[in-house]
Amino acid sequence: MNKRLEKRHKRQVLRKRERVNLSQPDVRTPEQLKAARAASQRLTGRRSDPHAAYSTPVKPEVVS
Repeated sequence: MNKRLEKRHKRQVLRKRERVNLSQPDVRTPEQLKAARAASQRLTGRRSDPHAAYSTPVKPEVVS
């Protein structure tokens, strides 16, 4: 029974290893990385803006 379990475990491990996706290395140039970071920072700035384009319009205050 022990041998059978060892064989089964071995098969399971081999199947899992075949399915593993290894991450690909980042091959962008330093200039491309800087541009991507700058673009990302611009987007986060818009998200934190209280009057972003996608937010509800601000009602003007009524002066009486």
